[in-house]
Amino acid sequence: MKERAKNNRTITVTDKEAKGLIKHICKKVSKDGCSDVIICNDLMKVIGNIPDEVADLLIIDPPYNLAKDFGKVKFKATKDVDKYEEYLRSWLPLVVKKLKPNGSMYVCGDWKCTSSLQRVIEETGMTILNRITWQREKGRGAKNNWKNSMEDIWFAVKNPDDYYFNLEAVKVRRRVLAPYRKDGEPKDWVEESDGKFRDTCPSNLWDDISVPFWSMPENTDHPTQKPEKLYAKLILASSKEGDLVLDPFMGSGTACVTAKKLKRHYCGIEINEEFCLWAAKRLQMADTDTNIQGYSDGIFWERNSGMSLRHS
Repeated sequence: MKERAKNNRTITVTDKEAKGLIKHICKKVSKDGCSDVIICNDLMKVIGNIPDEVADLLIIDPPYNLAKDFGKVKFKATKDVDKYEEYLRSWLPLVVKKLKPNGSMYVCGDWKCTSSLQRVIEETGMTILNRITWQREKGRGAKNNWKNSMEDIWFAVKNPDDYYFNLEAVKVRRRVLAPYRKDGEPKDWVEESDGKFRDTCPSNLWDDISVPFWSMPENTDHPTQKPEKLYAKLILASSKEGDLVLDPFMGSGTACVTAKKLKRHYCGIEINEEFCLWAAKRLQMADTDTNIQGYSDGIFWERNSGMSLRHS
């Protein structure tokens, strides 16, 4: 195990912990169902055993068309767009079948693969309602190009006339710099001890997300870990308490952990056992700690605001 700085809070699993956590990981879909389970297996080997129309929400973070080392699986980038889309077609229609008729789906991607994601999502019969772009401020600069600091999330539904969306649950509290008054009273803002704030409707451009790093308690060594705050927005907007969130590329478990913290059920599928162990530990930690960095008391705070940091 690598030596870490004193204040490094990255989640790791010792050999002793692994022996206790492994019992919380399944190798196949159990007879008891797919609610609140981690399945450590190849997606294509288990997806057929998950009942159709069981999930209320799909959160999918598939391998992008980039060269990445995921431990047991090394994903190779291809310059042939058709080959990447063929890969997407091999599993996405099967996963969509697991979504309820009134369910929603979010699919993550970057600028290289986002057009392929759009085409293949539409081929499944899903209706795309929006494309969210979020600022991913972590990363290296480029010498002869613009630094890549954004990613996309495609929002799609099975039935555009019947799906759940809770706008009030995902409003963002922003600091008011030039407060407007009407008849001497605050108009569309409130004053608290930390300053003046307004709850704003979220757009499809998100600049309030912090990518997990070594000092954050949710951080793992997963190469493409998504922030809990990012997924909290998707889960609160498009599911209710008690709903089932399915993540077919679970990674270190962010979707499942965030679902649990927000009182939803979860099902995660991941081929890498080490990633599953990290997820199992994070789920265990969520039994006593339901904090989500940047989200507190039902409010999403701007990145690096005083309240956001206070609840880190």
